[in-house]
Amino acid sequence: MSFRDLKNFTEMMRALGYPRLISMENFVTPNFTLVTEILIWLVRRYEPHVDIPTDVDTESDRIFFIKAVVQFMATKAHIKLNTKHLYQADGYAVKEMLKITSVLYNAMKTKQMALEDAVEEDSNKFKFDLGSRISELKAARQLASEITSRGASLYDLLGKEAELREMRTAAIARPLEINETEKALRAAIKETLEIVEKIKEMLSNVVSDETSLDAKIEKKKQDLERHQKRLQTLQSVRPAFMDEYEKIEEELQKQYEVFVEKFRNLTYLESQLDEYHRLEQDRFEEAENCLRIMQHKLREEERDLMKGSLKDSDSDLDVPEDEGSDSDLEESRPSKPQPSRNAPMAGRGARFIGNMQGDDSEESDDSEIDADEDNEEDEDEDEEGEEEERREEDDTLQVLLSKSNRPPRGGVRPALPEESDDDF
Repeated sequence: MSFRDLKNFTEMMRALGYPRLISMENFVTPNFTLVTEILIWLVRRYEPHVDIPTDVDTESDRIFFIKAVVQFMATKAHIKLNTKHLYQADGYAVKEMLKITSVLYNAMKTKQMALEDAVEEDSNKFKFDLGSRISELKAARQLASEITSRGASLYDLLGKEAELREMRTAAIARPLEINETEKALRAAIKETLEIVEKIKEMLSNVVSDETSLDAKIEKKKQDLERHQKRLQTLQSVRPAFMDEYEKIEEELQKQYEVFVEKFRNLTYLESQLDEYHRLEQDRFEEAENCLRIMQHKLREEERDLMKGSLKDSDSDLDVPEDEGSDSDLEESRPSKPQPSRNAPMAGRGARFIGNMQGDDSEESDDSEIDADEDNEEDEDEDEEGEEEERREEDDTLQVLLSKSNRPPRGGVRPALPEESDDDF
């Protein structure tokens, strides 16, 4: 017994409301009367309607009282007490009674805390938050399910208690036979000896395995040393083809550099060639566009010339016929400028003077053609590029000339001056 246990016991008994004052010196010497009073009060505090004998005058009564208290606490409160210590009625008895008082004291504290919580809940009932109690509800539901399952299992086990009690009492009451016990011990000794023999055999096998493994390790070490020596000799000896290999490697490096340079040059030249082809294509397209524009302009001018020549031919046809005075009328009629083969063309810049009217030969001989030297040079430069266009123009002009130089009815067609394509 320690001083702290005795102090705790007296304070717990005072807190539980024991009517008598307990001193720490009451248990220095055995005091069975006080222990009996305390035990009766604790048992009735735990279960008020319990029936326990209170007669402790004789030794057998005291023994029966102690057994009754111990059995009650073991069955109801699941508290195991030592009967010998309780019967001594000294400090050891205090240590045993402290088990009961601690349970009652904790229950009292729990009840007080529950009352305080209830008071707090009453004060804070308007601040109740159900969200904060969800975890508690889940825990309570889980505990309820566990209580149900354990209660069912306990009920099943208690149902088997009648049969198990009979079997237990029969086993306890059966006298112990020495022959069966001796036989069981001999069998156990025999099994143990067999196990020992097996272990010894395994140990002997381990020794033999250890020697074989040592031999194998030594052999592997020798092989390793031999292979290392062979490797060193091979590394020290230079192969016969190594010089040739190094020369070929140097040549390969040079050839690779040459290949890289040529490949770079070839790539550059290919890019330049592509650029040149692109520029040529652009120039060709530009020239085609220019020729197309010039051709369109020439066709417009040809169309205008054809309209003018048609008007002139219609005016010549409207003159009245007079066979005797044709020559006089032609002399008296003023000469009109007619489009000739040497008419100005678009893009040439040359100016030609003359008429295509059927007058006297002297008038045709006196026709003048003036052209600038600059225009002739331009004609020579453009002559090769515009041959097809000039052929079309010449054909169109010949048709126009044939229509415009047709003489009137009854008259004579005058001779045309000789002209050639060289004038253009």
